Amino acid sequence: MNPFHWSFRAQFLLGFAGCAATLAYVVYTQLYQGLDPCPLCIFQRIAYAALALVFLAGALHAPRGAGGRRVYGLLVALATLVGAGIAGRHVWVQMQPAGAAPSCGPPLSFLQETMGPMELVRKVLTGTGDCGTVDWTLFGLSMPAWSLAWVVVLGSWGILAALRRRKGRGHRL
Repeated sequence: MNPFHWSFRAQFLLGFAGCAATLAYVVYTQLYQGLDPCPLCIFQRIAYAALALVFLAGALHAPRGAGGRRVYGLLVALATLVGAGIAGRHVWVQMQPAGAAPSCGPPLSFLQETMGPMELVRKVLTGTGDCGTVDWTLFGLSMPAWSLAWVVVLGSWGILAALRRRKGRGHRL
């Protein structure tokens, strides 16, 4: 069965499952492989969690009208753009030559206690922590590069699901 002909609900459930699997894997690498996340990793996790929530809400709601699906498509696009922006920045930081990457600062917990929310976001997005360290690769790509690829794939999936024209009511779960 062609997944592009599945119902909106089924497509959004699959998007949610993809986000949940991604989050489960990064938590596994942290807890069982000892890969401590940097601040940019944490923000990528937040973006994936936001995308997962949009997918889950869309799947549970399963709007019948195109307008409702478009709202979910817009929310997916927003979460995807945020996630891609953060992951893209992380890839850029990792590509800098040794010593040229933005300096690593104090841990995220210290920053949370000493800064306001906007200042914290600004500080984290400038590459605090060990964001330039590549300590995991698969097929030559770092975890942030895979994160960027998957958030784009999942976001594209959600946007296509939201914008696809539906034929009648026979395609619903």
